[in-house]
Amino acid sequence: MNVTEAVASRRSVRQFLDKPVDKDILERVLAKAQRSPSGGNTQPWNAVILTGAPLADLTAMIKAKVATAPMGDGHEYDIYPKGLDGRYEEQRRGVGKAMFDALNLAREDGAGRLAQVGKNWDSFGAPVQLFTYTAKYMGPPQWSDMGMWLQTIMLLLREEGLDSCAQEIWAMYGTTMRALLNIDDEHIFFCGMAIGYRDADAAVNNFTVPRVEIAQAIRWDGF
Repeated sequence: MNVTEAVASRRSVRQFLDKPVDKDILERVLAKAQRSPSGGNTQPWNAVILTGAPLADLTAMIKAKVATAPMGDGHEYDIYPKGLDGRYEEQRRGVGKAMFDALNLAREDGAGRLAQVGKNWDSFGAPVQLFTYTAKYMGPPQWSDMGMWLQTIMLLLREEGLDSCAQEIWAMYGTTMRALLNIDDEHIFFCGMAIGYRDADAAVNNFTVPRVEIAQAIRWDGF
Protein backbone atom coordinates (compact mmCIF):
# COMPACT_ATOMS: atom_id res chain seq x y z
CA MET A 1 0.00 0.00 0.00
CA ASN A 2 1.37 3.41 -0.95
CA VAL A 3 0.79 6.62 1.00
CA THR A 4 -2.01 7.78 -1.28
CA GLU A 5 -3.89 4.51 -0.78
CA ALA A 6 -3.43 4.70 2.98
CA VAL A 7 -4.75 8.27 3.11
CA ALA A 8 -7.71 7.48 0.84
CA SER A 9 -8.74 4.34 2.76
CA ARG A 10 -8.29 5.72 6.27
CA ARG A 11 -11.47 6.70 8.07
CA SER A 12 -12.78 6.81 11.62
CA VAL A 13 -13.95 3.24 12.02
CA ARG A 14 -16.81 2.81 14.48
CA GLN A 15 -17.34 -0.93 14.35
CA PHE A 16 -14.51 -3.41 14.62
CA LEU A 17 -14.27 -7.18 14.24
CA ASP A 18 -13.75 -9.39 17.27
CA LYS A 19 -10.19 -10.15 16.23
CA PRO A 20 -7.05 -9.59 18.33
CA VAL A 21 -4.18 -7.41 17.17
CA ASP A 22 -0.66 -8.84 17.30
CA LYS A 23 1.66 -6.84 19.56
CA ASP A 24 4.47 -7.29 17.04
CA ILE A 25 2.46 -5.32 14.47
CA LEU A 26 1.85 -2.49 16.92
CA GLU A 27 5.52 -2.37 17.89
CA ARG A 28 6.49 -2.20 14.22
CA VAL A 29 4.01 0.63 13.59
CA LEU A 30 5.08 2.60 16.65
CA ALA A 31 8.78 2.20 15.89
CA LYS A 32 8.22 3.64 12.41
CA ALA A 33 5.98 6.41 13.76
CA GLN A 34 8.86 7.69 15.87
CA ARG A 35 10.08 9.28 12.64
CA SER A 36 7.13 11.69 12.83
CA PRO A 37 8.15 15.37 12.73
CA SER A 38 8.17 17.58 15.81
CA GLY A 39 9.43 21.09 16.40
CA GLY A 40 13.03 20.97 17.60
CA ASN A 41 12.73 17.17 17.74
CA THR A 42 10.92 17.53 21.07
CA GLN A 43 8.79 14.41 20.42
CA PRO A 44 6.18 15.52 22.99
CA TRP A 45 3.95 12.46 22.69
CA ASN A 46 3.46 9.77 25.33
CA ALA A 47 0.99 6.92 25.33
CA VAL A 48 -0.43 3.99 27.25
CA ILE A 49 -1.67 1.03 25.19
CA LEU A 50 -4.24 -1.35 26.63
CA THR A 51 -5.83 -4.61 25.56
CA GLY A 52 -7.45 -7.59 27.22
CA ALA A 53 -8.29 -7.43 30.93
CA PRO A 54 -6.66 -4.02 31.57
CA LEU A 55 -8.77 -2.44 28.82
CA ALA A 56 -11.90 -4.22 30.04
CA ASP A 57 -11.28 -2.97 33.59
CA LEU A 58 -10.73 0.62 32.47
CA THR A 59 -13.83 0.42 30.27
CA ALA A 60 -15.96 -0.70 33.21
CA MET A 61 -14.62 2.07 35.45
CA ILE A 62 -15.10 4.87 32.93
CA LYS A 63 -18.63 3.66 32.11
CA ALA A 64 -19.43 3.82 35.82
CA LYS A 65 -18.14 7.41 35.80
CA VAL A 66 -20.23 8.24 32.73
CA ALA A 67 -23.33 6.94 34.52
CA THR A 68 -22.85 9.44 37.36
CA ALA A 69 -21.60 12.37 35.25
CA PRO A 70 -22.98 11.96 31.69
CA MET A 71 -21.94 15.47 30.63
CA GLY A 72 -18.33 14.87 31.58
CA ASP A 73 -16.20 15.60 34.61
CA GLY A 74 -12.59 16.73 34.82
CA HIS A 75 -12.22 18.29 31.34
CA GLU A 76 -8.66 19.51 30.89
CA TYR A 77 -9.23 21.23 27.54
CA ASP A 78 -12.14 22.15 25.26
CA ILE A 79 -12.67 19.44 22.66
CA TYR A 80 -14.31 22.04 20.40
CA PRO A 81 -13.65 25.76 20.75
CA LYS A 82 -16.39 27.93 22.20
CA GLY A 83 -18.19 29.77 19.41
CA LEU A 84 -17.41 27.24 16.68
CA ASP A 85 -19.35 28.49 13.65
CA GLY A 86 -19.43 28.80 9.88
CA ARG A 87 -18.26 25.91 7.75
CA TYR A 88 -16.42 24.37 10.71
CA GLU A 89 -19.63 23.90 12.69
CA GLU A 90 -21.52 22.88 9.55
CA GLN A 91 -18.94 20.17 8.84
CA ARG A 92 -19.09 18.91 12.43
CA ARG A 93 -22.86 18.67 12.37
CA GLY A 94 -22.88 17.27 8.86
CA VAL A 95 -20.73 14.24 9.65
CA GLY A 96 -22.85 13.47 12.71
CA LYS A 97 -26.03 13.59 10.64
CA ALA A 98 -24.48 11.37 7.96
CA MET A 99 -23.50 8.79 10.57
CA PHE A 100 -26.93 8.70 12.20
CA ASP A 101 -28.64 8.57 8.80
CA ALA A 102 -26.48 5.59 7.82
CA LEU A 103 -27.69 3.84 10.98
CA ASN A 104 -31.32 4.86 10.37
CA LEU A 105 -31.40 6.73 13.66
CA ALA A 106 -33.85 9.60 13.27
CA ARG A 107 -33.36 12.89 15.07
CA GLU A 108 -36.31 11.99 17.31
CA ASP A 109 -34.66 8.72 18.35
CA GLY A 110 -32.74 10.17 21.27
CA ALA A 111 -32.26 6.80 22.96
CA GLY A 112 -30.87 5.20 19.82
CA ARG A 113 -28.47 8.06 19.18
CA LEU A 114 -27.32 8.05 22.79
CA ALA A 115 -26.70 4.30 22.58
CA GLN A 116 -24.55 4.80 19.49
CA VAL A 117 -22.50 7.52 21.18
CA GLY A 118 -22.15 5.20 24.17
CA LYS A 119 -20.29 2.70 21.99
CA ASN A 120 -17.30 5.03 22.27
CA TRP A 121 -16.69 3.68 25.78
CA ASP A 122 -16.46 0.13 24.41
CA SER A 123 -13.96 1.35 21.79
CA PHE A 124 -16.51 0.35 19.12
CA GLY A 125 -15.48 -3.24 19.73
CA ALA A 126 -11.78 -2.63 19.02
CA PRO A 127 -9.42 -4.86 21.03
CA VAL A 128 -6.77 -2.16 21.53
CA GLN A 129 -6.78 1.39 22.88
CA LEU A 130 -3.92 3.87 22.59
CA PHE A 131 -4.27 6.73 25.10
CA THR A 132 -2.13 9.80 24.44
CA TYR A 133 -0.90 12.46 26.85
CA THR A 134 1.78 15.14 27.12
CA ALA A 135 3.37 17.50 29.64
CA LYS A 136 1.01 20.24 30.80
CA TYR A 137 3.39 23.05 29.86
CA MET A 138 3.43 22.04 26.20
CA GLY A 139 1.80 24.57 23.88
CA PRO A 140 -0.18 24.50 20.60
CA PRO A 141 2.90 23.66 18.47
CA GLN A 142 3.57 20.53 20.54
CA TRP A 143 -0.11 19.53 20.39
CA SER A 144 0.22 19.83 16.62
CA ASP A 145 3.23 17.52 16.84
CA MET A 146 1.10 14.97 18.71
CA GLY A 147 -1.45 15.19 15.91
CA MET A 148 1.19 14.49 13.28
CA TRP A 149 2.39 11.49 15.30
CA LEU A 150 -1.14 10.12 15.60
CA GLN A 151 -1.79 10.61 11.88
CA THR A 152 1.44 8.78 11.08
CA ILE A 153 0.30 5.89 13.27
CA MET A 154 -3.11 5.80 11.56
CA LEU A 155 -1.55 5.61 8.10
CA LEU A 156 0.94 2.94 9.15
CA LEU A 157 -1.93 0.94 10.63
CA ARG A 158 -3.62 1.01 7.22
CA GLU A 159 -0.41 -0.33 5.67
CA GLU A 160 -0.74 -3.28 8.07
CA GLY A 161 -4.41 -3.83 7.19
CA LEU A 162 -5.60 -2.30 10.47
CA ASP A 163 -7.93 0.60 11.19
CA SER A 164 -8.45 3.15 13.92
CA CYS A 165 -10.71 5.77 15.40
CA ALA A 166 -9.23 8.76 17.19
CA GLN A 167 -11.51 9.51 20.16
CA GLU A 168 -11.27 12.87 21.89
CA ILE A 169 -14.47 11.99 23.76
CA TRP A 170 -12.34 10.36 26.47
CA ALA A 171 -11.09 13.85 27.34
CA MET A 172 -14.53 14.60 28.80
CA TYR A 173 -13.13 12.72 31.81
CA GLY A 174 -9.53 13.88 31.55
CA THR A 175 -8.57 13.84 35.22
CA THR A 176 -10.33 10.50 35.72
CA MET A 177 -8.48 9.05 32.74
CA ARG A 178 -5.15 10.20 34.16
CA ALA A 179 -5.97 8.56 37.48
CA LEU A 180 -7.03 5.30 35.82
CA LEU A 181 -3.89 5.27 33.66
CA ASN A 182 -1.53 6.28 36.48
CA ILE A 183 -0.51 9.48 34.70
CA ASP A 184 0.79 12.13 37.11
CA ASP A 185 -0.47 15.69 37.55
CA GLU A 186 2.41 17.10 35.51
CA HIS A 187 0.77 15.77 32.36
CA ILE A 188 -2.48 16.36 30.50
CA PHE A 189 -4.60 13.66 28.87
CA PHE A 190 -5.27 14.18 25.15
CA CYS A 191 -7.29 11.40 23.51
CA GLY A 192 -7.82 7.73 22.87
CA MET A 193 -7.43 5.79 19.65
CA ALA A 194 -9.33 2.56 19.06
CA ILE A 195 -7.28 0.10 16.99
CA GLY A 196 -8.40 -3.09 15.31
CA TYR A 197 -9.76 -4.69 12.15
CA ARG A 198 -12.60 -2.92 10.36
CA ASP A 199 -16.01 -4.51 10.02
CA ALA A 200 -16.23 -3.76 6.31
CA ASP A 201 -19.95 -4.57 6.13
CA ALA A 202 -21.08 -2.25 8.92
CA ALA A 203 -23.17 0.68 7.71
CA VAL A 204 -21.41 2.98 10.16
CA ASN A 205 -18.15 2.31 8.30
CA ASN A 206 -19.52 3.01 4.84
CA PHE A 207 -21.23 6.40 4.78
CA THR A 208 -19.56 9.20 2.83
CA VAL A 209 -17.50 11.70 4.81
CA PRO A 210 -17.11 14.74 2.51
CA ARG A 211 -14.17 17.10 2.50
CA VAL A 212 -14.30 20.72 1.36
CA GLU A 213 -12.72 21.61 -1.96
CA ILE A 214 -9.18 22.87 -1.57
CA ALA A 215 -10.33 26.26 -2.91
CA GLN A 216 -12.24 26.75 0.35
CA ALA A 217 -9.19 26.10 2.51
CA ILE A 218 -6.17 27.09 0.41
CA ARG A 219 -5.08 30.42 -1.03
CA TRP A 220 -2.54 30.43 -3.84
CA ASP A 221 -0.14 33.33 -4.43
CA GLY A 222 2.59 33.61 -7.05
CA PHE A 223 1.62 30.58 -9.14
